[in-house]
Amino acid sequence: MGVPAFFRWLTKKYPSVIIDCLEEKSQECDGVKQPTDITKPNPNQVEFDNLYLDMNGIIHPCTHPEDKPAPKDEDEMMVAIFECIDRLFAIVRPRKVLYMAIDGVAPRAKMNQQRSRRFRASKEIAEKIETMSRLRIEMESKGFYLPPEKPKGSHFDSNCITPGTPFMARLSVCLQYYVHDRMNNDPGWRNIKVVLSDANVPGEGEHKIMDFIRKQRAQPDHDPNTQHVLCGADADLIMLGLATHEPNFTIIREEFKPNQPRPCDMCRQMGHEMVDCQGAPKPIEGSEYVGEVKSFGDEVKYIFVRLSVLREYLRRDLAMPNLPFPYEFERAIDDWVFMCFFVGNDFLPHLPSLEIRENAIDRLIKLYKEAVFKTGGFLTDSGIVNPARVQMIMQELGKSEDSIFKDRQKKRNIL
Repeated sequence: MGVPAFFRWLTKKYPSVIIDCLEEKSQECDGVKQPTDITKPNPNQVEFDNLYLDMNGIIHPCTHPEDKPAPKDEDEMMVAIFECIDRLFAIVRPRKVLYMAIDGVAPRAKMNQQRSRRFRASKEIAEKIETMSRLRIEMESKGFYLPPEKPKGSHFDSNCITPGTPFMARLSVCLQYYVHDRMNNDPGWRNIKVVLSDANVPGEGEHKIMDFIRKQRAQPDHDPNTQHVLCGADADLIMLGLATHEPNFTIIREEFKPNQPRPCDMCRQMGHEMVDCQGAPKPIEGSEYVGEVKSFGDEVKYIFVRLSVLREYLRRDLAMPNLPFPYEFERAIDDWVFMCFFVGNDFLPHLPSLEIRENAIDRLIKLYKEAVFKTGGFLTDSGIVNPARVQMIMQELGKSEDSIFKDRQKKRNIL
């Protein structure tokens, strides 16, 4: 979800934005982990105030993980979700607020994007099952051993992680129990305010979090130095965090590891694709075939994305001296966030000519800084977009694309 390739571009362009999370390792006694004392000072040398959890980024990996065996039943899924929240809480150690938001009914634009993704995923799964069935028949006819197929019905359908399903209702009840248990029994939870916004509340999780932050900012007793931490893997959380204009905003997410190896779907071994499978070694009689699923994938590590550092980078990159109008950095931040939407998000497809992998964001910033003298002002004003000024930027983008196309044509003719 979010903006594909945006996070990879960000880490290359602004590497100092990313730092590793420090966490205390739990002591083990007779194979049982001892709970971490979260009343102690934060090991990351920063005392955070508010922790916001985009719960769908926790629910999906815990219910159908890619790097470890899937939970056997719903009870194991719920325990995995609780353990994940406990670990994040121990890393961040919020002192004032914990806000847990599950996606409710999404806006129509997001529904359209989600619908197309699910139709495509359903088609790909059907094609994959057909290919596996064909390959299994061919390999067994050649005498190769393959582990038995998983029984139908044992597969967890991730489409049930949707507002209105019985699974989400049971999840909400379990989370309420979890919160009551921690607040009554864990000293680190006793003095904080906990808010659970489940799937019955409309809106996406990250947008419900943003609404909560805006309402807090509007309160007369709001502290502008509040340390906010938002947990989620979507790249558009970076844009949303910048759009709050909070000076101390951090995103915690799983460490980004591209191109991770995955086991073969036929024999569950590593090192080859399904079409190249040559079967598996036959297990000793009486033993069960496991494969290599349990042996790959270490415990996930978390990183901090410091938006306060990113703001300083953008302050340098968006600097525009000698403007014919007063320069406001916060307005420039809003314009940068708005322009990033042209490379796509959960609500809009990206423009066909703009690819993050082809430095689309850098091109947009360059065009923006060159055209700002013509536009005579910023593209946005308190969330309201000026269409006439945006059209000027798009015209400049069209001219640059035309020149790029002509250059490519010349090179082809020369070759």
